[in-house]
Amino acid sequence: MAAEQSSTIDPMHQFQIDPIAGTLGSPFAFTNSALWMMIVLGSILVFMLGGMKRDLVPGRWQVAVEGVTGFISSMIDTNIGPEGRKYLPWVFTIFIFILFANLWGMMPLGVLGPLAHSVPGVGAVAHPFTVTSQFTITGVLAIISFSIVLVVGFWRHGFHFFSLFIPHGTPAVLLPLIFLIELLSFLVRPFSLGLRLFVAMIAGHILVKVFGSFVVSGLNADGAMGPAIALLSFVFIAGVSALELLVCAIQAYVFALLTSLYINDAVNLH
Repeated sequence: MAAEQSSTIDPMHQFQIDPIAGTLGSPFAFTNSALWMMIVLGSILVFMLGGMKRDLVPGRWQVAVEGVTGFISSMIDTNIGPEGRKYLPWVFTIFIFILFANLWGMMPLGVLGPLAHSVPGVGAVAHPFTVTSQFTITGVLAIISFSIVLVVGFWRHGFHFFSLFIPHGTPAVLLPLIFLIELLSFLVRPFSLGLRLFVAMIAGHILVKVFGSFVVSGLNADGAMGPAIALLSFVFIAGVSALELLVCAIQAYVFALLTSLYINDAVNLH
């Protein structure tokens, strides 16, 4: 019975937000989520500063930074056009933040668990926290992107911005229905934008945790089937982890791509 209880793994515990510093009577607390956001931002700062050299023969680090910035710049030029350069800072910011946050959440730092329990203050760092698995984070990013679309749309076009919801060639009799459908589709964009990233990250991490519980249960089980199940589960973990690394990059790309497409709608009224 003790072995069964010790092998029980809660797949949702990894998403729990816990304070890691005393509140001292304040309603605000420094949490593991805030700590890992600072780690993400710090790593981005190191990455960018280390690659902002102007060497005639660029090193690998400089090539990496220039490659990422060139990739996002090309996306903006393709989707928005020359006017899109003014929106490059925001699109690049969300791309690099989501990418680094996703990748940090995949780091195998959980092996430091025993050390985390023996050294005070190490626990929150030894157990990675994927900040993009919190809908509050992805939702805020989506709302900011959507707010930029609204501000740009009404600033440039005024009430003519509503023509975005009336496709060319729509029969007059269908105008009210089509306008309502297009408007609702437009208003759902921030929700779907934030939810897509949130679901993708939380689903993959839960799957890895579930297979991890199978490994522990299999090793604690009696008979020959237990180790076999543990080995098979470990193979699945390796495959899912490799897929998750790909998803980390894809989700950052999709978020930035959709943001640029939405801004394009506001700029050019397509």
